[in-house]
Amino acid sequence: MNILQLFNDEMAGIVTQVRGSLVRVHAGQGNGAGTIWHSDGLIITNAHVVATGDLSITLPDGSTQPAQLLAYDPERDLAALCVEARELPTIELGKSKDLTPGQWVMAIGHPWGVQGAATSGIVIGTGKQMLEIPTGQREWVMCSLHLRPGHSGGPLVNTMGHLVGINTIMTGPEVGGAVPVDVVKQFLKQHMN
Repeated sequence: MNILQLFNDEMAGIVTQVRGSLVRVHAGQGNGAGTIWHSDGLIITNAHVVATGDLSITLPDGSTQPAQLLAYDPERDLAALCVEARELPTIELGKSKDLTPGQWVMAIGHPWGVQGAATSGIVIGTGKQMLEIPTGQREWVMCSLHLRPGHSGGPLVNTMGHLVGINTIMTGPEVGGAVPVDVVKQFLKQHMN
């Protein structure tokens, strides 16, 4: 077997693994993705995904249930939700501070309603001032990949399947941005204590 086939098989395996912690977030007329952070029902998504309407979550097993909004931070575009569930499959956390330009990443979500779709590319850069539009002092993981509506709130993972960001913005057909996982950790520490 050649190296390209091995890489292909390994990446497909990672996508399958990550899909186990991917949920669909329903908020009024809108839909987005979410990432299971804790096995007892804690889910992370974007604030813009949950901005309107009653909240419900479709879990990886296909069941749908109401969700409660625990924390909301529009400046960082993050939200924490909770569902009444136990022993949910979680995603392993990575460190966004370890990302460097050129590293391979994958974004998983529900673009245009396609369930559990994956896209991949490389890290362009990380940190503040990564966008030409004014976004304050927000930190970013900017990547050369195709994010579409429905990827928002889903996981951005490295080649080990570790969460390194939460997909959040498209800045063009070839560039997508994510909230770094280290920022998500700060958000939870600040809002969940």
